[in-house]
Amino acid sequence: GGTACVVTGQPFDTAKVKMQTFPDMYKGIVDCFVKTYKQVGFRGFYKGTTPALVANIAENSVLFMCYGFCQQIVRRIVGVDRKTKLSDLQNAAAGSFASAFATLVLCPTELVKCRLQAMHEMQLSGKIIQGHNTVWSVVKGVIQKDGPLGFYRGLSSTLLREVPGYFFFFGGYELSRTFFASGRSKDELGPIPLLLSGGFGGSCLWIAVYPVDCVKSRIQVLSMAGKQAGFMGTFVTVVRTEGVLALYSGLKPTMIRAFLANGALFLAYEYSRKLMMKQMDSY
Repeated sequence: GGTACVVTGQPFDTAKVKMQTFPDMYKGIVDCFVKTYKQVGFRGFYKGTTPALVANIAENSVLFMCYGFCQQIVRRIVGVDRKTKLSDLQNAAAGSFASAFATLVLCPTELVKCRLQAMHEMQLSGKIIQGHNTVWSVVKGVIQKDGPLGFYRGLSSTLLREVPGYFFFFGGYELSRTFFASGRSKDELGPIPLLLSGGFGGSCLWIAVYPVDCVKSRIQVLSMAGKQAGFMGTFVTVVRTEGVLALYSGLKPTMIRAFLANGALFLAYEYSRKLMMKQMDSY
């Protein structure tokens, strides 16, 4: 599921990070795509793909594993049998709990991804003299400058994004599946309803938490150039100097990516899960 998400949405994610971190450099999504292609070529859209793959595979593996555990915790809290179907709201709460665990594996890999994606802009703006163009060079730079804890720059903003965001993510997904099921079992849904439900869930997530993600990207990228303010400091600085709308820079590519990538994520997740369950049953 994580692999399907990255392959589908990486170019749009790259545009998102560039526009969030350097909004003055780009007039919009088309301008960002054109300039990136002219300056770096097609490979520029896939900068940070390796850490993005690691991030998404690790995050979604932990997320969906913990989602199952958290569903059982929610069942205990509400006092129902472990095989009872949860409501859409209860599933949303379980997804929100699960995201806190996923954040611990996501933050370090996303920091490396964001820095690779915005490396060209950091050099153009004069914030750094020489950029690191490989995953290993970025990893080595973080360790040399900040030590292992440097990978957790932006952890608080990542948590602030993930916990409420995944409430809307799983809530939107389950509500959409309920709508398409129309009284039938959700497990009977075909690929198109699953794609649309995943896309709807992803859209709900990003609409709800986009300003927080913008602050997180700035903290993780700009901390390359020296000491960076924390979440509230960065948030206040952006609003004072650039206005509230700066927190929504890159929203358009994010929404396109959210629908496509999360539709692919849930489609791959549901079908791979069913395949694995059949394999388990055959044994």
